[in-house]
Amino acid sequence: MKNLRLLVIILPMSLLLAAVISSLIDLESFLRLCQTINRWILNTFDNVFAYATLAFVVSCLWAFFSPLGRVKIGGADARPLLSRWNWFSITLCTTVAIGILFWATAEPMYHLYDPGGRDIAPGSEAAAEFALVSLFMHWSITPYAIYAIPGLCFALVYYNLGKPFSLAGPISVLVGRPLRPWQGDLLDAFALLTLISGIAASLGTGMLSLAGGVGNLINISTTPALLGLITVLIVSAFVVSSATGLQKGIRILSDINTRFFFAFAAFVFILGPSWELLSMSANGLWHYVQEFVPRSLILSDASSPQWAKDWTIFYWANWLAWAPLTALFLGRIARGYTVREYIAVNFFAPALFSIIWMGIFGGIALHTDLLEQGALHQVLLDHGPEAVLYELLQRFPFSGVLAVCLLLLSFVSYVTAADSNTEAIASVCLKSQAEPGAGKQTLYIKVMWAVLIGATAWVMTAFSGIDGIRMMSTLGGLPALFIVIAMNICLWLLGSRYLRKLS
Repeated sequence: MKNLRLLVIILPMSLLLAAVISSLIDLESFLRLCQTINRWILNTFDNVFAYATLAFVVSCLWAFFSPLGRVKIGGADARPLLSRWNWFSITLCTTVAIGILFWATAEPMYHLYDPGGRDIAPGSEAAAEFALVSLFMHWSITPYAIYAIPGLCFALVYYNLGKPFSLAGPISVLVGRPLRPWQGDLLDAFALLTLISGIAASLGTGMLSLAGGVGNLINISTTPALLGLITVLIVSAFVVSSATGLQKGIRILSDINTRFFFAFAAFVFILGPSWELLSMSANGLWHYVQEFVPRSLILSDASSPQWAKDWTIFYWANWLAWAPLTALFLGRIARGYTVREYIAVNFFAPALFSIIWMGIFGGIALHTDLLEQGALHQVLLDHGPEAVLYELLQRFPFSGVLAVCLLLLSFVSYVTAADSNTEAIASVCLKSQAEPGAGKQTLYIKVMWAVLIGATAWVMTAFSGIDGIRMMSTLGGLPALFIVIAMNICLWLLGSRYLRKLS
């Protein structure tokens, strides 16, 4: 007990248990309260989300091209914990999780028939272009900047300045003095709550995706019982994996997962309408570059501000919910590499991968729906977003084998991301990893949080579907927004100090 940070554990656990119990007692009132809070967050802080996330992108570019890029994380003699490939695969799987599988084909079906209030005919070629640009907007550069900035700040503060394994380290650099123990505990407690909200939301996505795959294989509908069974399987798997630690479970799973991603994308591209996908992707990428700043600041969505809040700002909140504590994990595994290498692996490389992935899967979904006059959109309306990708695979040879492979990939994808983040959760709940019995305590903490996260995700997803997922993401994203802003400012301070040393 002496090694446990009780405030860090008890505060978020109490709030999460209260949410689960309230939803079980009166789900309708609980969801209504969550919806009210969500609307207030999106209406009040939409511009803060927009301007801050664009600043994170600029900061990544600055860190890469400035003299700060030459600084080695951990000092000149630091040796890397991981090879570059393992580093990239763990980073990719920790951040994208199951989202790119679930949303790459489902999201463009929404935008194709609701092009953000613009003067575009739904279901048209112009609407397809808008949908693909929206995919690039929501899934590439900005999300990885949201992760990269706090991770880099923490890595430098933890390894180069010797601050504790806590968010209190970067904040103490920012305020110019050490935080009191209770202040650091409170900060980590809120960061833990945001991460748990994000993991629960992502687990909800995973549950729906896997339920869609099971329904496709054995022709059953998505029910609370099926979602509950899937939740138990996922939670059990990532607890077993996380018990083996960074060098075994996480490294092996992420390696398998990343190779699966590449092989699956190559298969679909080669056997799909390759030329059309290249053409659509190039056109969409060109318009994405042109519209990046106005869409980042939601200026180009002024004709339909609610659309921007429901989609773009929702996504920024979703990524931010994971960012503060995921930063502790991403920062810890970056030892031995320079800041420039860190930005390359945590920002440029995964953003490029996501652009290629969304170009292939988003492009083929849009191409198929336009060719078949709304066939995939009808599947979305009739069976939900979880069924779209499996329906799309019916157009490919070996569709049954593909569906089974996709089901396994979906499972491994979520387990890999949850595995990495339970490592961060357990680390921040302990005062020291070196204390006697810390290994057992870490495992107990992982099991405890895994069960609670699974219960929360099941309640929200089984009884409110995709809307429950969206609410969990937004609720976690607001406090995380201000934590990441503070870490971005801290990174600027570290950069300016380094420049002064050079001069």
